[in-house]
Amino acid sequence: MRQAAAQAADAIRDAILTGRIPAGARIAELDLARQLSVSRTPIREALSRLAAEGLVELSPNRGARVATWTSEELGEIFEVRLRLEPYAVSQAVPLLSPAELGELSELAQSMLALARDHAMAQIVELNQRFHGLLIARAGNPALASALTAVTHAAVVRRNFQHYSPGALARSLAHHLEIVAAARAGEPDWAEAVMRSHLYNARATMLSDLAEADQ
Repeated sequence: MRQAAAQAADAIRDAILTGRIPAGARIAELDLARQLSVSRTPIREALSRLAAEGLVELSPNRGARVATWTSEELGEIFEVRLRLEPYAVSQAVPLLSPAELGELSELAQSMLALARDHAMAQIVELNQRFHGLLIARAGNPALASALTAVTHAAVVRRNFQHYSPGALARSLAHHLEIVAAARAGEPDWAEAVMRSHLYNARATMLSDLAEADQ
């Protein structure tokens, strides 16, 4: 059952992070069980795992739904990211292999090209891979685990969909500069750019939420 639950969690997580199940949407256990050809028991286990990751909210009376966040909660999430992710990047830079540097560069360049075509869904996916590679390469499982949950919020909210042209240009330029810092072997530079990158993302996301509340 553990393997079935893990596979179900992977499938549901992917559906959430790619936007096929949007933020706030109710998750029907029976429908998922049918789609994934498993019983409801591994689905329940999978949803419990995703709740621990912060992707799903469980309610005794209402079942499961994709997590949503208030402005205050997102502000707190970004406080955690601002404290941890720049540090993770600084730790990753000295450990990146030439192949990994090449992959980061390719991801950054691909996001830039996709922006010209307004292919925001693809940018979200590549951005997740870019950040995930750096976090994983920091070589600190506890740090990676803590950051995985808080980086999900930006992905689920599909925040690139709401970037102004200026904010998007800054974000994509940050990716390129992080790669340049990594190639130069300058962890402090990469750390500083990642901090600016997160401030840009936080301002955009909180502004978007404020407009939605009005």
